[in-house]
Amino acid sequence: MTRFLLARLLQALLVLAAMSFMVHGLIGLMPGDPIDLMISANPKLTAADAAHLRQLYGLDLPIGQRYLNWLAAVARGDLGYSRLYHQPVADVLLPRLGNTLVLMALALALALAVAIPAGVQAARRAGSALDRGITLACFAGISLPPFWLALLLMLAFAVGLGWLPAGGMASLAAGAGWTDGLRYLVLPVATLALAGVAGYTRYVRAAMVEVLRLDCIRTARAKGLPESRVIWHHALRNALVPVVTILGLEFGNLFSGALVTETMFSWQGMGKLIYDSIMGNDYNVALIALLLATAMVLLGNFLADLGYAVLDPRMGFEDRAP
Repeated sequence: MTRFLLARLLQALLVLAAMSFMVHGLIGLMPGDPIDLMISANPKLTAADAAHLRQLYGLDLPIGQRYLNWLAAVARGDLGYSRLYHQPVADVLLPRLGNTLVLMALALALALAVAIPAGVQAARRAGSALDRGITLACFAGISLPPFWLALLLMLAFAVGLGWLPAGGMASLAAGAGWTDGLRYLVLPVATLALAGVAGYTRYVRAAMVEVLRLDCIRTARAKGLPESRVIWHHALRNALVPVVTILGLEFGNLFSGALVTETMFSWQGMGKLIYDSIMGNDYNVALIALLLATAMVLLGNFLADLGYAVLDPRMGFEDRAP
């Protein structure tokens, strides 16, 4: 297991290094830079002033040298300063990261709470009217664009019924009670959960259909085990192995946010922050945020490996290729 962990750590470091170089290079090749934006905002800046500022911020250096300087600063714990938000990068990221974690974690938990029982029931009655109804609902859910679903929920519950706010986080920022804050979470969480539950249900159903055909399940039933134990203990445990792979990839989304949903509901999360920082040439925020999302995807894959070992002890670490 130690060899496996060290190999995975080395792989993660190599991926992060390659990702940081690629993102830094792509952002550096974008047209315009922060100095150009300063010039457009202040016409009194002369060409000499612009050249001095580029030299001061190191923007006159080759992209490779700028990357090495940035990497050295990050190694010292200096994540840089946000040009758009006029704050250190860590002070900008942490609140947005917390907002995204709350939103995405609730949506994922709600989606799984619906998808797992629905997928199991559809697989148990494969080909029945219940299975066809669940499959049809899943196809409809997969086909709905998130922005259109968000608009429907706004029109129904915010505009039509007036039960919930259409978006924003004003009450949370003002320090209101948690019950009032939950009202602002309902619509974005529902949008993300409805968008995800269809896909998860299809994964669970497909895996369960395959597992229910295995000899070990027929043997468990032949031994007289209760049907509930056969389904929820033996079959579901084996069916969750491929589903864990999908959840490992989704783990990265918990930290990178959902751009469309966060924009539609004015939720100040990581997705909108990454988009705004890229569009505003805020190099430091964009780099750290994208690298954080990459690191969380890698961590999600590692946790998925741990999940395999828990769900199926036969899949030991010594049998897994690094």
